[in-house]
Amino acid sequence: MNPATTGESKRPHDIDEMMGRIRAAVQTLPPAAMFELAEEGYDSLFEQLVGCILSIRTYDEVTLRTARRLFAQARTPAEIVRLTPRQIDELIRPVTFHQRKAVEIHALAGRVMDEHGGELPCDRHVLLSFVGVGPKCAHLSLSIACGHNLISVDTHVHRVTNRWGYVQTNFPEQTVPALEGKLPQSYWVEINRLLVPFGKHICTGQLPRCSICPVLDMCQQVGVTAHR
Repeated sequence: MNPATTGESKRPHDIDEMMGRIRAAVQTLPPAAMFELAEEGYDSLFEQLVGCILSIRTYDEVTLRTARRLFAQARTPAEIVRLTPRQIDELIRPVTFHQRKAVEIHALAGRVMDEHGGELPCDRHVLLSFVGVGPKCAHLSLSIACGHNLISVDTHVHRVTNRWGYVQTNFPEQTVPALEGKLPQSYWVEINRLLVPFGKHICTGQLPRCSICPVLDMCQQVGVTAHR
């Protein structure tokens, strides 16, 4: 059998080398949605949190178009709260669960106005108190908008790091503490920025492109039964 398929004769994980190779491999790929929004100037904590809510169970391409359309009409809590949930729903209709997200975004803006004077604080506990906001969105928004050093695990980060054999977890929620226990802190924010495009275009969920993978020699290919 092919050692590259069985996971035999693999090099130990050298995370510095792996991240460097992946950084080079994704340079020409579209960036992860939240990082792209930040590069376009939508980098406030409120915008990042709203954008992340929109992104849940939604393709990045749809998230980006929808976030831009919403922010063209309203970007701040004060502007969002002046819209009705129905108006927000019309603006964000392409995303998954748009009706529920419209209610959540309107309620989020209202609480920011009522409880925080219109300025969302860089506080993890505050963010997690909002309906529709989980650890992934809280961590990612705080990392990008506030410079906090937090790991944000989505389906790509969870799948790729488990496929490597770098962690052994069943759910993304378990992957956060597993990575916190061994990933150097200098990569805590960057791992999401790198592994989202890497997971979308190279280390895909079905038929990963192992033939062009820059870290194949250190990947245990856990669970891979067929690849390109």
